[in-house]
Amino acid sequence: MDFGIATSVTDEGIRPHVLAAALEEKGFASLYLPEHSHIPVSRESPYPGGELPRGALRNLDPFVALAAAATVTSTLRLGTAVALMIQRDVLYTAKEIASLDLLSNGRVIFGVGAGWNIEEMRNHGVEPRTRGALLTEQLQALKEIWTRDEAEFHGKHIDFDPVYSWPKPVRKPHPPIYVAGQGPAGLKRLAEHADGWLPHFVTPPEELRRVRSWLADQGREDVRISVFGAPADPGLLRRLAAAGADEVSLTLPTLPEAETLERLDELAKTIEPLR
Repeated sequence: MDFGIATSVTDEGIRPHVLAAALEEKGFASLYLPEHSHIPVSRESPYPGGELPRGALRNLDPFVALAAAATVTSTLRLGTAVALMIQRDVLYTAKEIASLDLLSNGRVIFGVGAGWNIEEMRNHGVEPRTRGALLTEQLQALKEIWTRDEAEFHGKHIDFDPVYSWPKPVRKPHPPIYVAGQGPAGLKRLAEHADGWLPHFVTPPEELRRVRSWLADQGREDVRISVFGAPADPGLLRRLAAAGADEVSLTLPTLPEAETLERLDELAKTIEPLR
């Protein structure tokens, strides 16, 4: 099982290129960053984890931060967990991810979710009730743009006539798409349109086994399971490995550079017996 890091890179903490270089040096396989374009001051949507973390208020654009990380690494996988695709223009996003994949020589993992902050998505003109259907069409359209010289897509939510869009991704046929979500619609999207699953660490191990078996029944034995945001609890990590997780990203708090590097040393020592 591989180990990565999930964190928010902000203006108050370690810079992404310093963090990424340290992760690769210490043997971590991946870096996952979240996305929020903004957080509305007045909102009704509760944060799923309880109190809204400060990192959600101040996070850097994940693709800019991951581009900085790409320049100082050669093996570290560069992921989003999660990008809020429903708030993004599909044509710009296709180019942005393909550019990052080119610059990193094929190391991008595009993790997406439908989002939780209703006020944020409404500020982008997104209708919350149809965000799942929108996300599904966006993923289909991205694949068309990434894999065809003349790409077009005609759906209910996304519609465009033939376009040229370069660069194309280095990773073939395209950067792997990981999706979050555990409801019926999310799992259907996983089986039909994704390459990996991003369950939260509180997902019971038996649920990982159930979804793994269900995916096999759908002919999708190739889907990777990357458990997101876990604490450095050796017992939990062993249970996740036994349940079939391919990767676990450990939560790293947003800290200044010196404190972050100390914390990474602690995490590396914790997982060393589990590698």
